[in-house]
Amino acid sequence: MAKFLFVTDLDNTFVGNDNALFELSDRLQQTRQEHGTKIVYATGRSPILYQKLKDEKNLLEPDALILAVGTEIYLDGSDAPDSEWSGKLSSGWNREVVVSTTTRFPELVPQPDSEQRPYKSSFFLQEEAAARVLPQLELELQESSLDVKLIYSSGIDLDIIPRRSDKGQAVQFLRQKWKFVAEQTVVCGDSGNDIALFAVEAGRGIIVGNARPELLQWHNEHPARSRYLATNFCAGGILEGLKHFGFLK
Repeated sequence: MAKFLFVTDLDNTFVGNDNALFELSDRLQQTRQEHGTKIVYATGRSPILYQKLKDEKNLLEPDALILAVGTEIYLDGSDAPDSEWSGKLSSGWNREVVVSTTTRFPELVPQPDSEQRPYKSSFFLQEEAAARVLPQLELELQESSLDVKLIYSSGIDLDIIPRRSDKGQAVQFLRQKWKFVAEQTVVCGDSGNDIALFAVEAGRGIIVGNARPELLQWHNEHPARSRYLATNFCAGGILEGLKHFGFLK
């Protein structure tokens, strides 16, 4: 067994099946100790909500955290986001202008203060309004000379972030830092904000069996042999995929 870079979303991917999570965590810790595997959590959660989940589920300590939909990276247990990554996101980003633009759309309901981050502005948006609101919002943000993108997932969550940031680009940053090639990298997810993880070329991808419709639709429209659609849910699906790709026996 060789070392690999393991990257996973948390809610409804790594977390959601307690028995499988216990087994998966044990296997990952073993391969980290024996082979030098790196473990990364990539989640839309803020540091506060991540810590809450970590304590609740007694999560394995990761080697790095990708938080706030890829806009913040924390290395080796640090409480401060990586300054090199943050520096890459500042060009074309103005949070005040983003917020002032969104006030023109009554359909956008701001998420709690804990989820509003330096490089992320987050809202709740009902699915029935999304198709109408998102194109208009994107146009108005572009007219304000902002270099941003909109990530809509789970039929409710809208994140506005710098175009240079997302979970996939954050993984690329870590891959280069730790010198992992694509074939040594496996990413796992269940929803729309994980599409960026799977869009990274040549890496291995595991879509868990309980994946959301928006991710499954993207998967069907962009088929790839390097991507595995599991039948089991959450951590059970990850175990299934890791064995399929030969990362675990």
